[in-house]
Amino acid sequence: MSEYQYYEFRAVDKPLTEKDLQALRNISTRARITPTSFVNEYNWGDLKADPLKLVERYFDAFLYVANWGTHWFMLKVPQSLVDVDLVNEYLFGESVVIHEKGDHLIFEFTSETEDYEWEESEGWLSSLISLRAEILQGDYRSLYLAWLFCAQMGEIEDDELEPPVPPNLADFNTPLKSFVDFMRIDTDLIAVAVENSIHEGRQTDPAALKAWIRILPESEKDDILFRLIAEPSPHLGSGLMQRFHQTVSAKANSKMRKQQRTVKDLISKAETFAEERKRRASEQKAREQARKKKERAIAREKYIKGLDGHEDSIWKKVNKFIDSKQPAKYDEAVKLLVDLRDLNKMTGKENAFNKRLKTICENHHRKLNFLNRMRMKGLIG
Repeated sequence: MSEYQYYEFRAVDKPLTEKDLQALRNISTRARITPTSFVNEYNWGDLKADPLKLVERYFDAFLYVANWGTHWFMLKVPQSLVDVDLVNEYLFGESVVIHEKGDHLIFEFTSETEDYEWEESEGWLSSLISLRAEILQGDYRSLYLAWLFCAQMGEIEDDELEPPVPPNLADFNTPLKSFVDFMRIDTDLIAVAVENSIHEGRQTDPAALKAWIRILPESEKDDILFRLIAEPSPHLGSGLMQRFHQTVSAKANSKMRKQQRTVKDLISKAETFAEERKRRASEQKAREQARKKKERAIAREKYIKGLDGHEDSIWKKVNKFIDSKQPAKYDEAVKLLVDLRDLNKMTGKENAFNKRLKTICENHHRKLNFLNRMRMKGLIG
């Protein structure tokens, strides 16, 4: 297999300047570069730059896929818009690292496997990048799943307690599903983890939001309006919504920290869950096979009954197919003989069938291919 590496960077908050674009072109003349993206593929060689430094300086997201099984993903967010203390509870382990770079945090996720099947790399980042907006809105489900992956990989001690399980963990959207696939997170482990996730309505209560805005100091409202007009920020709304949610989610936060489980408990329960899932799947498969077998038997019985009264014409077809000396026609003849056998067994005329079958064998005893076909179907010994 030839070497293949795929790099994709994405700018979200602000487009690249002409100076930025020139700096990136100096790194690679082959890359596809736009004011919001940098994409390059390698079948030999490598990117002549450190992806982490490029994200720190120019971009908000990065994705890398190599055909030896490496998946690598980074997201950069403004530090002021996340709960740093809570975020740090989710991110530790070799596979998940957090970097503090100036006013930003960079989340770095890595997944390696030797059991790798080739896949298209383009499109992964588009399906994952929405996770950044979710994190900025205080939705840390992806970060909890990243912690769960570290537990899966044995990077966390057995007696460590899990971090708070975010609300609505069972309610997977498309970006979260893509993240699970990209990181190769054990779905049985996720199924156990979601048991401690509370359900919380996602729709903001307009009345509660208006009431919260109403009590904001006038000077602060003036400052917000000024920033909105004179210093527009893509995160002004997100920051305000975070402040609002923090005032109404204290109860939910306390529930998130109840019944925290150890890594050992989670892994053990996931193994039990997997065994039970496989048992149920096996039973379902057996039931489905039995149902299909019964349906086939009923259909077969109906078909055989429909042959009653047409035996003579069927025997004529059998002889015609045998006389053709063609292998495909031999198969047709044997099929009809099986039908006749089953019909005569059903109607109690087995002796008559066996007598005619014996005659056929005597008349065509030199046709070994035909006789072998009958032997394979159990018509003769």
